[in-house]
Amino acid sequence: MPGALNERVAIVTGAGGGLGRAHARELARHGARVVVNDLGDSAHAVAEEIRRAGGQAIAHAGNVTRYEEMQAMAALAVAQFGRVDILVNNAGILRDRTFAKMSLDEFRLVLDVHVMGAVNATKAVWEGMRAQHYGRIVMTTSSSGLYGNFGQSNYGAAKMALVGLMQTLALEGANRNIRVNCLAPSAITAMTEGLLPPEAETVLTPERVSPGLLALVGEDAPSRMILLAGGGSFEAAHITMTQGIHIDDEEDPAGTLPGRLAQVQEQADQVTPASGWDQAKHELAKALAQQP
Repeated sequence: MPGALNERVAIVTGAGGGLGRAHARELARHGARVVVNDLGDSAHAVAEEIRRAGGQAIAHAGNVTRYEEMQAMAALAVAQFGRVDILVNNAGILRDRTFAKMSLDEFRLVLDVHVMGAVNATKAVWEGMRAQHYGRIVMTTSSSGLYGNFGQSNYGAAKMALVGLMQTLALEGANRNIRVNCLAPSAITAMTEGLLPPEAETVLTPERVSPGLLALVGEDAPSRMILLAGGGSFEAAHITMTQGIHIDDEEDPAGTLPGRLAQVQEQADQVTPASGWDQAKHELAKALAQQP
């Protein structure tokens, strides 16, 4: 099946249903050879769907929280298709509860699946991508991480952690043509069932998110983008830094700052830092500018 992805090899975790299934099918429709990962038999069913539609796909039943199983998944992709070009870290779970009522085990489990699951899968393909000087990796973040959501402290923490992972891996992979991005989907899936109004079911379908994924994994994909997608709409989120203020030590920062926080928050001329070092450079420049 020819297409824009030119028989690139893609792995999609958590692809036995919902968003992962839609992603796997769309990747295959555009020419990718797909490894469909999930727990149990669901991965085999999706791989068979893709093959019946004329695409190339194999299934891998494996748990993203177990690094050795992610290594086996990467090895299977290489043995079957020769390489891994694309990794979509999509596997996830919910354990919604207010922080007061949430057990530490519930908190830890969500971080283990979302964060360490993405780390394990990425680690399994990273050296191969570095060696071939090509890779496209997508982390599945969420507006719950970017902006918060009541009852989802575990999920929000995990999803924001993936943004930080993406930012750093994009920097580390840049000289090997490895581009890393985040996708924040809005879709009705088994994981979000009952959380959105009934009319959302016909609008926020998984299939209307997957075009956003394609934009992040192609030859000309960006890097370090946080793409929001849902219902056929697409937006971008940014982690920015305001210009802020500088307070001399003689002015007593501890006493002065509380009354000037509105100035600190002023968004005019805010910037998107190229790396974490930009904060220190920005603050140093402001301090030096105040010196006689």
